[in-house]
Amino acid sequence: MVLAAAEDLSDPFEWPDAGVTRVPYRLFSDPEIYALEQQRIFRGPVWNYLCLEIDIPNPGDHKTTTVGEIPVVVTRDENGDVHAMVNRCAHKGALVCLKERGNSKTMTCVYHSWSYDLRGRLKGIAFRDGLNGKGGMPEDFDRDKHRLEPLRIEIICGLVFGTFSDETPSIESYLGEKMTASIRRNLGRPLKPLGMHSQIIHNNWKLYAENVRDSYHATLLHTFYTTFKINRLDMDGGIVMADDKWHHISFAKRKTLQESEEYQNANVHSAQYESKLDGPELLNTWDEYDDGITHSIQGIFPNLAIHSTLNSLAVRFFAPRGVDETELFWIYLGCEDDTEEQTNMRVMQGNLTGTAGLVSLEDGCINEFVQRGTRGSGDREAFIEMGGRDVEPSEASRATEVAIRGFWTGYRRIMGFA
Repeated sequence: MVLAAAEDLSDPFEWPDAGVTRVPYRLFSDPEIYALEQQRIFRGPVWNYLCLEIDIPNPGDHKTTTVGEIPVVVTRDENGDVHAMVNRCAHKGALVCLKERGNSKTMTCVYHSWSYDLRGRLKGIAFRDGLNGKGGMPEDFDRDKHRLEPLRIEIICGLVFGTFSDETPSIESYLGEKMTASIRRNLGRPLKPLGMHSQIIHNNWKLYAENVRDSYHATLLHTFYTTFKINRLDMDGGIVMADDKWHHISFAKRKTLQESEEYQNANVHSAQYESKLDGPELLNTWDEYDDGITHSIQGIFPNLAIHSTLNSLAVRFFAPRGVDETELFWIYLGCEDDTEEQTNMRVMQGNLTGTAGLVSLEDGCINEFVQRGTRGSGDREAFIEMGGRDVEPSEASRATEVAIRGFWTGYRRIMGFA
């Protein structure tokens, strides 16, 4: 069936009749579809993660980021209010803020010295009245009509979100009750930064969106998980789905491990032997919550994940940098009321994830393997029926791809492919 967005593409796009259990490989390599995503998703009716409030703690602070490929700057004004706007001068389109972080009373473009206040309003133009009575801007020039393009923003638990659309519902409505509750569980206390790093991964951004929703691969690819019994499919756990299906939570409870014969039968090699750490303090933990959950990953459409692994707490933001390139940011957090010992545990456990993490090192290359493997095969498709064909929560098993099907359910809807 040829679907609604076909008229926007030079080569009409067809989604397989089997629906979200089949994902066309063309979605990972087609530059026209990638360009359409920039308009329909990132400029569309979604909430995009921008930064953390603790990134801009003081009046005058700014933090640069992106929404899709659009450069954005987030500021805190002299009254303490937070604003977001496109980081693009209203004059010639140059970047206004060149540094990732800074503090100033105004923002000035280096090209022609047009300056803006911290709300994005145009305040000054070099030689506006010309020189010696000659040149300058026309008499009918209206400074108020030439500001930095604003975004609507909302903040929840220190996460700053922005949207270009007037149709986007409130952030709590967008997330839904279950997703909001999970954010409040993990981030509902005053936060402090512990560290940040980023990496370039050579694959389409949607492959990482799939990856954080893929509970099936976690104890197969990530052998450290299985070997040291951090996250296994034979622990109590499940998949929670948002009502609209495009957000999810995968969780596990380490203390309820009941070792299953399937790990032996499936030849999961990391479950075949016992290993020991020279530094066992890496896995020292404390009981932080009373729900027994020791591992959770929450995926928020389109490109945000929040993870809690043992006591390591982090925000993952993955930004498209081209049809086959993504920048992945790892932002590690603690809580203001943590003891020194608890902070040290969080920092130590940060070695599990990230660019060279003992758990997630493999994710830096596996998605590139998919990008390379599907290249030139846009007429073929992925098969995602593990756990069934539905898009419903899974309380019985995490050996399922339901959260991936949920992502594509939301993607098809917003792209007009459904």
